[in-house]
Amino acid sequence: MTSRPLARLAPAAVFAALVMLAGCAPEPDAAPPSAAPESTPSATATTAAPEAAGSAESGGAAPAASGSVVSTTVIPRDCSGLLGSAARTALANVPLNDASFGPSGAMPDGSLRCVWGDPAADTSKIVTTISFAEKNPVIDFMNGLTSIGFTCYEPDAGVRCEKTWQNDRFPVTDGRTLYFRDGVLVDTQFSHLAPEGYTSGIVASLWPAIPAAPAP
Repeated sequence: MTSRPLARLAPAAVFAALVMLAGCAPEPDAAPPSAAPESTPSATATTAAPEAAGSAESGGAAPAASGSVVSTTVIPRDCSGLLGSAARTALANVPLNDASFGPSGAMPDGSLRCVWGDPAADTSKIVTTISFAEKNPVIDFMNGLTSIGFTCYEPDAGVRCEKTWQNDRFPVTDGRTLYFRDGVLVDTQFSHLAPEGYTSGIVASLWPAIPAAPAP
């Protein structure tokens, strides 16, 4: 399938390219594109590296911001209210931020790392890091991901890339989903644990829709 790369953008540009490649989507409920809410005055934040990726299938670590990032989005400081109702129900009995998985929760650099997983299980975990990120390096990274089988498209005023693959040790499915919007990168990696609506619920939490004004 012939595809067009995502455009590498100037700071004031909008996303203007669309990539659709064959691949498996980690979630079946990807929402159709919708209008972005009106922005508020910009705030500047700094960040460190997002979640590093272990498997070659996952494409490696996403680019860390080299300095300040201008964004109107506020990154939450708590994982518990981040999910939509469907994913929250699916993960109700899965431990959140167990110490055996390393640092989690609100991080000193302003990012948020959330880990749902049973430390006693061989492989059953979903890890999401939400961090500020610079637009052009992220778009370059996403363009590179398409060369190893990721599907990238533009839902909900952002850019999303996703891929699943077979775990190399166990008969389970692993995967990764990245979503970028307004200087914020949501980077999720999972193994044998991919609740329906997980990423779309996080997106709705970070960027809630503005209710339509009642008719006069």
